[in-house]
Amino acid sequence: MNRILVTGGAGFIGSNFVRMVLSEHPDCFVVNLDKLTYAGNLGNLAEFMENENHTFVKGDICDGILIERIIAEHGIEAIINFAAESHVDRSITEPKIFIETNIAGTLTLLEAARDKKLDKFVQISTDEVYGALGPEGQFTEQTPLSPNSPYSASKAAADLLIGAFGHTWGIKYNITRCSNNYGPYQFPEKLIPLMINNALNDRELPVYGDGLYVRDWLYVYDHCTAVWDVLQKAPSGEIYNIGGCNEKANLEVIHLILNRLGKPQSLIKHVTDRPGHDRRYAIDAGKIINELGWKPSVSFEEGINKTMDWYLQNPEWLANIVSGDYQTYYESMYGNR
Repeated sequence: MNRILVTGGAGFIGSNFVRMVLSEHPDCFVVNLDKLTYAGNLGNLAEFMENENHTFVKGDICDGILIERIIAEHGIEAIINFAAESHVDRSITEPKIFIETNIAGTLTLLEAARDKKLDKFVQISTDEVYGALGPEGQFTEQTPLSPNSPYSASKAAADLLIGAFGHTWGIKYNITRCSNNYGPYQFPEKLIPLMINNALNDRELPVYGDGLYVRDWLYVYDHCTAVWDVLQKAPSGEIYNIGGCNEKANLEVIHLILNRLGKPQSLIKHVTDRPGHDRRYAIDAGKIINELGWKPSVSFEEGINKTMDWYLQNPEWLANIVSGDYQTYYESMYGNR
């Protein structure tokens, strides 16, 4: 499958995926569809905008006529759906847009995949659909879905809809559920780029509750290679967890960032906890490792250093992002400190 439609390809994970494909698989042609909402940025792919194997289309995944036209005009063989509203905090304050994009948008893509008889539909989901873990154990692909936020509920609903399309109409699909991604080009509402940006500007680092919430951290390049392997190798109907095998408490990550940047721990500011905050996520990635031969290649120590180096070397990108919508959003959530 070498002619693919990537939705959300100007966002953080999507743009890293497009970059990886165009750099490492020159026989692949990518149509990149993105609505360019606040987290979509064509600057993420500036060096590829003139690449003959890459075509950008500004549009909404809820636009079925546009999706079918793209498939027909470019001979699309597969869809990889990265497009999503993904920030839990925003889903608590604005749940409706999560329903529209993450559920209705996925439905539109599925109908096009069914009607055009595509070879594969790959859904990029999240480990948050499983809910929360206690101090022990890991999520497997057999873990029951138990989402706890409007964001994770919308992703779980989309996953179930995809399975229903596979059962009812026989569309060929895979679902991937990844742990927390980090790396270059991540919009600074998420933990790691938020803390890097605030620390660089000597601003307070807002930490929910006691800061001991645990996440499994996955370097974005490793996630991209896993998705590629699923696209090319995975039997239809299979679900794969993708994790970095790097469980870290939020405070541990923040301390690493402050130490690397030479900033004082006194910048940490504990703030009122997020409603319904899941305590711990942990991924068992054994299935994709054993069945498809994928494994994470970047340790957390290496990945966090690469990530900080990238932000330090690209201050213009960060400044342009922060000067826009994010600054207003940040101040509405945490106060203008």
